[in-house]
Amino acid sequence: MTALTDLTLAAAREGLAAKRFSARELAEAHLTAMERARALNAFITETPERALADAAASDARRSRGEAGPLDGIPIAVKDLFCTAGVATTAGSHILHGFRPTYESTVTAKLWQAGAVMLGKANLDEFAMGSSNETSHHGPVVSPWRRRGDNRPLVPGGSSGGSAAAVAARIAMGATGTDTGGSIRQPAAFSGIVGLKPTYGRCSRWGIVAFASSLDQAGPLARSVRDAAILLGAMAGHDPKDSTSVATPVPDYEQTLQAGVKGLRVGIPREYRVDGMPVEVEALWQRGIEWLRAGGAAIEEISLPHTRYALPTYYIVAPAEASSNLARYDGVRYGLRVPGGSVDAMYANTRGAGFGREVRRRILIGTYVLSAGYYDAYYRKAQRVRALVRRDFDQAFARVDVVLTPTAPSAAFAIGEKSGDPIAMYLNDVFTVPASLAGLPGISVPAGLDAHGLPLGLQLIGRPFDEPTVLQAATALETAAGFTARPEV
Repeated sequence: MTALTDLTLAAAREGLAAKRFSARELAEAHLTAMERARALNAFITETPERALADAAASDARRSRGEAGPLDGIPIAVKDLFCTAGVATTAGSHILHGFRPTYESTVTAKLWQAGAVMLGKANLDEFAMGSSNETSHHGPVVSPWRRRGDNRPLVPGGSSGGSAAAVAARIAMGATGTDTGGSIRQPAAFSGIVGLKPTYGRCSRWGIVAFASSLDQAGPLARSVRDAAILLGAMAGHDPKDSTSVATPVPDYEQTLQAGVKGLRVGIPREYRVDGMPVEVEALWQRGIEWLRAGGAAIEEISLPHTRYALPTYYIVAPAEASSNLARYDGVRYGLRVPGGSVDAMYANTRGAGFGREVRRRILIGTYVLSAGYYDAYYRKAQRVRALVRRDFDQAFARVDVVLTPTAPSAAFAIGEKSGDPIAMYLNDVFTVPASLAGLPGISVPAGLDAHGLPLGLQLIGRPFDEPTVLQAATALETAAGFTARPEV
């Protein structure tokens, strides 16, 4: 019999419905897996008592014939989502001791659907990072290893704890947030599926803000179908979020098996970057051939402003972060470091509470918003952002989805790039353009590099056209036949 932790979310849902096992048994299996995998540091806060209580309530609902779409499914929650009565840290020391009295809209919807909370997953501090090394609670260790090399690897970031938990079979699915690639890049590094919905598809209410015009919640899972199931529960209009869009939530599972025959797939010539490993280029070509063999029409397209997307992102995102993080001052909640005056208390608290990468981005953001530099940097970046979006609009007049690599490399060792911020920022070179344009994107595991590490392919779609993105992703997933799993 397949171990309960090896089941996909969809298979577990079917097993629970058929009463082959109970929600409690499923929860206990995952709690045991969590204990065995603590060396990964995937969780900041474990909630075993809550998980067992959730599972018991799920079993009771099922016995009454009242089961929801996710009833009994154990998931991890990125510790950027506020959870009522459960510590929420955003991976930062400055939120030490913070226990929200309210629930984020996304997690509230998951609990309403019957999901079981295993705990709060580790992340880069305030979601600022591409490797999960900036967390105050220590780095997350990937469950993957290079062949013949036991050095610990990064799981990607910022949703690294969520990705590691799903890849290591600790959780059946997880929530993540994606500002410039923080769902898709860790999914690629960890050999799982990561979906960033259209900006406004999932509510941002109750999610600790990094960059408000970019942040978007989404699921991480081990299959495209599982990601579609989770998104169906997470998505929807929220009047508490002014950026939430009031469009109906479709049945994302309905068209998954429709195939790609007749779809037009765009291949952007600008996504071939200097120094990209040959195996990433080769995988991209295989992805093109898989979709062509499925009946898709392949067309080369141009996204000329892609080359400016990364520097634009690293002006816009830090600028918004510097504004959002001004609220952390030690007065109302979280860490407080006393000083001889109010100003000294602010400085002491922020100096002790914020990590190095967060301080770096606050300084960059404050600089580009300052008098004399606003027009030269921030206003110009916003204009370029509009051009990036226009490039995609023009491309989608000709094609239905765009296929690219997810990341320019496989996972790297912990500490390998942490001393070079520019090298770290380049991890997001393929994911940032879709974030700037607010478009849906998904990463699908499609192969291994020469060292046996996962590589992902990315599909980008039109705004709110997640069904087509998921349809193409299912075809890609089927053709790739990715079955590799980590040894840890």
